[in-house]
Amino acid sequence: MKHKIRIWKAIAISVIVFFFTDTSLAKNRNTLNIRKNKADTLSSDLFQEDIIPDDFSGTSSLTSTKSFLPRHHFIHKIGIEARPGHIVQSHSFLQGENEKWKPIKNSFSTHLKYSFQSHPNTYTDRIFGGAYQGIGLAYYTFGEKKSLGEPIAFYLFQGARITRLCYQLSLNYEWNFGLSAGWEPYDRNYNYYNTIIGSKVNAYINTNFYLNWMLSRRFDLTAGITLTHFSNGNTRFPNAGLNTVGIKAGLIYNINRPNRYIAKSSFRPPIPEFPRHISYDLVLFGSWRRKGVAFGEEHIASPDAYTVLGFNFAPMYNLGYKFRAGLSLDGFYDGSANIYTDDYYSYNGPNFYKPAFNKQIALGISGRTEFVMPYFSVNLGMGLNMLHGGGDLKAFYQILALKIKVTRNSFIHIGYSLQNFDTPNFLMLGIGLRFNNKYPYLYH
Repeated sequence: MKHKIRIWKAIAISVIVFFFTDTSLAKNRNTLNIRKNKADTLSSDLFQEDIIPDDFSGTSSLTSTKSFLPRHHFIHKIGIEARPGHIVQSHSFLQGENEKWKPIKNSFSTHLKYSFQSHPNTYTDRIFGGAYQGIGLAYYTFGEKKSLGEPIAFYLFQGARITRLCYQLSLNYEWNFGLSAGWEPYDRNYNYYNTIIGSKVNAYINTNFYLNWMLSRRFDLTAGITLTHFSNGNTRFPNAGLNTVGIKAGLIYNINRPNRYIAKSSFRPPIPEFPRHISYDLVLFGSWRRKGVAFGEEHIASPDAYTVLGFNFAPMYNLGYKFRAGLSLDGFYDGSANIYTDDYYSYNGPNFYKPAFNKQIALGISGRTEFVMPYFSVNLGMGLNMLHGGGDLKAFYQILALKIKVTRNSFIHIGYSLQNFDTPNFLMLGIGLRFNNKYPYLYH
């Protein structure tokens, strides 16, 4: 278990290092791009983040905008949030089959967040609706410290504007993705009631929709709804997971937001036309998983962890700045597929056996859509195994993946596979390469 926790920590540290390295490179590239010849409007290198002054009259040359560039290339923010929530009663343990014989219904969390975003009227700001991204730290409590613990979550997040209701009020979305540690997992001797959380470290996934009100140059007020999921990705049993639905309220301090941000500007620079094209993503991934096998009328958990290896090759048609769509060829080896047991108990419990290799490999085709934002892309897929060894592999599967940009043509891939929308399959932790990438430079 310790080496698996170290793997999770290594993944988290790598993501953070690459995230801030690319942010630093973005600042340097912006400075270089600003010095390029502004007359070459057909070049993709023109997609720099020039800031247009509020009093721009349209008579000055584009080259003069350099003198109006802000001192800092990003607006930096610090935020705090409170999120009271209701725990979805999806399991008997939460409904009252626990040590206190009372339902576990409530959750509460506090969040400290740092984020940054592009200045207004840059191409990035215009195209992605004021997108922002950053890191967050949260403390969670469920009123059951002994049986569930009080985990700490560390996560990446990104959000943007959905629509502007008036100039100082907007409807926004945000996602959070990270790790949570400090759980009290299932233990057959000391915590046997807790049959939903099987590991001390679990994935943390959150989506929220909220109203953002610009109070002043420095402060924003936020309020909305939030959905949260905790689980370990089927890497350890039990893995029923925990889900909450709640509300959130927060206050954001804008460290260096300019005065003109809260004053409505009449100037809207035209967004350059997007060059539609087909790019090709190759992903190599691996992970481990646990498996339960039907034994009579119950499922018995295998004591072993099984290796998962695979690849995706996806030609993706780039429809615009924010969307890609295509098909993916998905191949994988699942060491837990079609394992079986004796039909009787031995002294130490049933024995588990692995089938032939061809019963544990599959090749499928999935349809993919991808939502593209600065630094991150969210990929959704649904597919069917076309070539397989039957049994567990005869499946309709779904994929949710986060792609974290490392360089222009490479990314970290963190995904999760389900079967039939409800059965946990396996994690997909890997790296990806993109070929024939003609996406314009925007925030580079």
